[in-house]
Amino acid sequence: MRIGIVDPVHAIISDRLRRAGHAIVSLHSLSPEERASEMDRCQGLVVRSSVIDAERIDRSPGLRFIGRVGAGLENIDVAHCHRKGIRVLNSPEGNRDGVGESCVLLLLALMKMLIPANASVRSGLWPREALRGTDLRGKTVGIIGFGQMGSAFAEKLRGFGVRVLGHDKYRHGFSRAGIEECGLEQVMRESDVISLHLPLNGETAHYVDDTFLHSLKKPVWFINTSRGGVVHTKALLDAMDDGRVIAAGLDVLEFERPTLEGLDPSSDPNTLARLLAHDRVILTPHIAGVTHEGKVRMAEVLATKILHHFPHATS
Repeated sequence: MRIGIVDPVHAIISDRLRRAGHAIVSLHSLSPEERASEMDRCQGLVVRSSVIDAERIDRSPGLRFIGRVGAGLENIDVAHCHRKGIRVLNSPEGNRDGVGESCVLLLLALMKMLIPANASVRSGLWPREALRGTDLRGKTVGIIGFGQMGSAFAEKLRGFGVRVLGHDKYRHGFSRAGIEECGLEQVMRESDVISLHLPLNGETAHYVDDTFLHSLKKPVWFINTSRGGVVHTKALLDAMDDGRVIAAGLDVLEFERPTLEGLDPSSDPNTLARLLAHDRVILTPHIAGVTHEGKVRMAEVLATKILHHFPHATS
């Protein structure tokens, strides 16, 4: 099978697929014209952030699978793949620990006033009372989306003495020690912390909007490490300004470019400027799952999945 590696990814994938007899073509160093021509001939594609839309899919008549190194699949037209019988694979198991740990990091940094404390000391100030923090122990953490990432966050919370509520529209039966499976209304009513772990699609775009935020029964700390587009940023900022959200830790923004190469402020520059200036928001550049270990594991997981379905070059 001819497999094109569209984006730079860990060499484990190429090495393992090549050892199984597949022909591997590195496409990321080619010109756009050469890359397109090579992709037309591939039976498999491995991507990271490149967009694979319906037009691209139709230009590869022999395409049998698309594998994404990572969790989200919004850069791939999955519905079109399904219509054409093309298998779509991803590897969220690979960086779940990184995301889970980053959620804990963001939450504790918000609750313990880490960023303003650091800035104060560097400015020659020592405002201990003004920086009095909040303990996580005894709080209720609501996790919306209980797949690999949401469950990883729940695992990392063990030992903090918290109550964990988990809600997932499509997954059930995950209640266990320390985790309560529940409906969204209970999450909104009882949570002190809300953390999002949702894919971005037509159903979840602006999932957190003004209606969602007005449904909160008490002020919350808010974490999003999933996709920026699931949050309507203006609504979130309004909720922070009127006290419905205490503070927010955002690893992802709705202003991100699809290629993950930076921000595009053109859609709403005023809201982006307002977000960047807000002193109760911690922002990181979509790096919750970007770890050295995660890079290796994501590649290993995806290679294993590909070889499970296509174990030999002739499969």
